[in-house]
Amino acid sequence: MEVLDLARLQFGITTVYHFLFVPITIGLSALVATFETLWLRRKDPAYLRLTKFFGKLFLINFAIGVVTGIVQEFQFGMNWSDYSRFVGDVFGAPLAIEGLLAFFLESTFLGLWIFGWDRLPRAVHAACMWLVHIGTLFSAYFILAANSWMQNPVGHTYNPETGRAELTDFAAVLFNPVQLVAFPHVVAACYMTGGAFVLGVSGWLYLRNRHSDDDRALYRKGLRIGAAVTLLAGIGVAITGDVQGKVMTEVQPMKMAAAEGLYETAEECAPFSILTIGSLDGTEERFSITIPCLLSYLGTGSFDGQVEGINDLRERYVAEYGQDPGQTYYSPGDFTPNIPVTYWTFRLMIGLGLLAAGVSALLLWVTRGGRMPRRRGWGVVALSVPVVTVLASSFGWIFTEMGRQPWVVYGLMTTEHGVSPSVSVTEAAISLITLTGLYAVLAIVEIGLLAKFIRAGADPFVEPPDPTHPDHDDDAPLVFAY
Repeated sequence: MEVLDLARLQFGITTVYHFLFVPITIGLSALVATFETLWLRRKDPAYLRLTKFFGKLFLINFAIGVVTGIVQEFQFGMNWSDYSRFVGDVFGAPLAIEGLLAFFLESTFLGLWIFGWDRLPRAVHAACMWLVHIGTLFSAYFILAANSWMQNPVGHTYNPETGRAELTDFAAVLFNPVQLVAFPHVVAACYMTGGAFVLGVSGWLYLRNRHSDDDRALYRKGLRIGAAVTLLAGIGVAITGDVQGKVMTEVQPMKMAAAEGLYETAEECAPFSILTIGSLDGTEERFSITIPCLLSYLGTGSFDGQVEGINDLRERYVAEYGQDPGQTYYSPGDFTPNIPVTYWTFRLMIGLGLLAAGVSALLLWVTRGGRMPRRRGWGVVALSVPVVTVLASSFGWIFTEMGRQPWVVYGLMTTEHGVSPSVSVTEAAISLITLTGLYAVLAIVEIGLLAKFIRAGADPFVEPPDPTHPDHDDDAPLVFAY
């Protein structure tokens, strides 16, 4: 394998692994804040127990997410120095703001939330978790702004003397059309994942048959809230994804063509295949199940809209990029992404998302009116929902990034020109093996901690001290609540 292959493999492994924690962190922070707010308003002990129980699981996930996320930035300098040099002037601003504003907001108010149970007024304490959630949204926005620029570079000029993209309009980067549709789509997916996490854990605990009636009522409440959030967020994912698909077709028509394996331009009414059996690259079809005109609608908003095919787009890209020797960052060749990967990740993203929403709707139905299934197999069904939603999000990111290939910055720089020229195959292999091994250890730690605290269940209700009470001791030492 070459350095390029190893560098791409390493970045893919570490990025997908890190993103396993991101949607849970964003979604769960909103739900924990909601539980605490409901406790303040309704004085129902169940909501405080849910707050502390899922707050504990949130902290575990947050810590591992931070550790795995740090590696992402170091990789830019390790394996992708030419890429970093090319995009540094543009990426510097959103990534710096993400670190200085968003992460500081998250970490500061998370610390206040952890240690402030007996120090902060209750409304202020609940507001801290809402600010943590807002910080996660800011973080997602600025990171997605950087990624959206890679998908649709705007607000810059190319300086041929320095060989760099130079920022000219920061607002254009922040309000990139791709960013404006990607952000709500990702956030909706995060809420869906957070709801699925609450659903899965609560459903499994309810069906263990090892809890009191009060505990079972608590977990039933958590299951229904999680299922409702998953279903509603799933609808939001579908709506925002539909809008995003149309913008994607406009700015990256090759990605949509590759998602269907569409080689010849469909003048009108392009079908969408649910399943195709044929050659691996999609050039030969032996059997397929298709929905007429659906691809035209997904790409253009019209059932008779035109969707360009891979062959026509390839000719256009070669003419535009591959035959211009003056552009050092362009390389002649095939501008087609990996067809099997884009084809199947697109379908897995959609299919698993629909499955998670469908199972959530089913669980809401079977638990209506005080009902609750008794068979323990339903616990496995509940636990499958968070797994399915996380996989759907991961496949969505794989599709987004692999579908852009061979570009690392669409239309400006190919991936092969972004790799570090001074890194050897041996060095790249060592870093790949080291980081993969480290992440495997972190996975064991994460799963072990989550399993330990989930099995223990929610702690009994203990009302936290009220710092506004006249007898409260303001000089008591800080207590770690978890």
